[in-house]
Amino acid sequence: MPKLKTHSGAKKRFSLTKNGKVKRAHANKSHILNKKTTKRKRGLRKGGYADVSNVPAIKKLIPYK
Repeated sequence: MPKLKTHSGAKKRFSLTKNGKVKRAHANKSHILNKKTTKRKRGLRKGGYADVSNVPAIKKLIPYK
């Protein structure tokens, strides 16, 4: 069976934990930050985990990570 290609966009955005969860960063932190509250921006700094329904699809995009 041939090797699978890793999705270039996904490898930059997602990483896997040892337990197999998919780590991700929050969106909406790159620009137009004036109207967002400090509390909201501070919360966006923290990472999160991908929803369980999306994990199988993401793992197909990053097979060797």
